[in-house]
Amino acid sequence: MDHDVIIIGGSFAGLSAAMQLARARRSVLLLDTGRPRNRFAATSHGFPGQDGRRPGEIGAALRADLAAYPTVTMQEAEALDASREEGGFRLSLAEGGAVTARRLVLAYGVRDTLPDLPGLAERWGASVLHCPYCHGYELDRRPVGVLARGEMALHQAMLLPDWGPTTLFTNGAFAPTGDQRRMLAARGVALEEGPVAGLVGPAPALAAVRLADGREIPVAGLFIAPQTAPSSDLGARLGCRMAEGPTGPTLAVDGMQATSVPGVFAAGDLANPMANATLAAAAGVMAGTAAHRSLIFGADLTAAA
Repeated sequence: MDHDVIIIGGSFAGLSAAMQLARARRSVLLLDTGRPRNRFAATSHGFPGQDGRRPGEIGAALRADLAAYPTVTMQEAEALDASREEGGFRLSLAEGGAVTARRLVLAYGVRDTLPDLPGLAERWGASVLHCPYCHGYELDRRPVGVLARGEMALHQAMLLPDWGPTTLFTNGAFAPTGDQRRMLAARGVALEEGPVAGLVGPAPALAAVRLADGREIPVAGLFIAPQTAPSSDLGARLGCRMAEGPTGPTLAVDGMQATSVPGVFAAGDLANPMANATLAAAAGVMAGTAAHRSLIFGADLTAAA
């Protein structure tokens, strides 16, 4: 085997996993394509000790920390295929060639599919958002909206009044029941049940949501639940069991971030439907330590290959 562990994905989860293994003096290869999910966000919030910093700056600082450890190699490369082989795993790289390791940590994240709505894509990560805990405070109690894509919009709309006056745009995707309407009214949430035609204002800022009837509802931020899918099919190729989350499939893991395939661990948005930098980093720590312990106490993968 070329390495003890290969980590696929170099954002918060992957970098945190690599740190634990580096400090155990294990040979680690971290592969990253340089396209993190958070690249559209100007700043990261709620991450202890990093509040208000650019995600890229946080990632660069973590990579600089890792560079001090001689057993870690970081490579900008994409893994196209993954397979079991005697004693571990083999990855084929887009750039050519292959690498092997006794264990894998999958941290390549998910990709978002956004609604096809005029003006939305250019505001994604700035004024069109998915997480109020990450970005709600910066809207400074100004009006906010929720664009429904399903019943999860009810959850978002119930949360958001703590950040600002809230309007739920059902847009034909969600029909609240009578009880749900009463819940929303108790939270002061306004309902707009007509079709949404587009977004208004100088992008990436947002001034209003324009309805098909021509009315414009002022909002400074619009929250949506994007549909998500793993950004790579490597987990599926390896036979990892999937779990269905509220916005799309994730890799199923146990409390130690182990997948259903012995020797394969997963962390970050790929393995948790709740996207959050702190949770991703914590899951990466667990995946890294669990991968290390499996090298000592885990089953020999030679017989399972």
